[in-house]
Amino acid sequence: MKRFWTTTGIETGDNGFAVVLDGRRVRTPRGRTLAAPTEALARALAAEWDAVEGEVRPLAMPFTGFSNAAIDIIADDSEGFAESLARYAESDLLCYRAEGPRPLVEVQAKHWDPLLRWAEARFDCPFQVTEGLLHVRQPETGLMRVRAAFASCAPFTLAALSPMVTLSGSAIIALSVAECAVDVEAAWAAAVIDETWQAENWGEDAEAIAHRSGRRQQFLEAERFLRLAGA
Repeated sequence: MKRFWTTTGIETGDNGFAVVLDGRRVRTPRGRTLAAPTEALARALAAEWDAVEGEVRPLAMPFTGFSNAAIDIIADDSEGFAESLARYAESDLLCYRAEGPRPLVEVQAKHWDPLLRWAEARFDCPFQVTEGLLHVRQPETGLMRVRAAFASCAPFTLAALSPMVTLSGSAIIALSVAECAVDVEAAWAAAVIDETWQAENWGEDAEAIAHRSGRRQQFLEAERFLRLAGA
C-alpha cells in the first residue's frame, strides 16, 4: 500500500485513542479500529504513519505491528496467550548453566543470579538451576505464580512481553523488565550472554553481528512499547 493520506492524528473513542488518517480511522488487518490504551502510545503510532514516505513498510512500524497483534490476536484469547508465554518459565534460560569453561560459568552467574534472586523473592519460591541441557522440573508453586503474573497483563502488555520472552528464551527476564526490576539494556545483555562470550572468544561474521543487532532492536522496541502502553 502506498501513502494516500495528507494528515495524521488521533481521536478519543470508546476503545481508547484511535489513529486517524485524513480524519478516518486506521483499521487493523482484521478490520478493527487501530486504537491504543494511552494517548502516548497513540501519538507514537500516529508518528509511525506520519513518517511513511511512498510505500507502507510494516517492518518500519513496530508499534503498529505490536498493536495489531494485541487487537486482532491477543485480545480474543488473552488467557491462552498469557499461558503460552508463562510456559517459558518451565525451561527458563536462566536455569540452564554451562558446565564450562569457568569464565563462561562465572559470567553467566554474574548476569543471571541477580535475576533469579529477584524472581525467587517476587514469586516466593526457589527456581532449580542445573548444568547442561537436561530438563529440570521447576516447583509448581513458582510456575503457578508466574502464570498468574502473565494472566494479569492486558493484551497490549502481552504484545510487548511476547518478543521479549521469545528473543531471550526467558519468562523471568521479560517479567523483570516489565516490573522495572532491571534496566532493559542489562536484561538484553543477560539474554545474549552465551552469544557474546562466544563472539568475544571465537569471533563472528558480519551476518551474525547484524542478526544480533536486529534482535536487540526488537527487544528495545518491545520495552518502549510496553512503557507507552502504560505498563
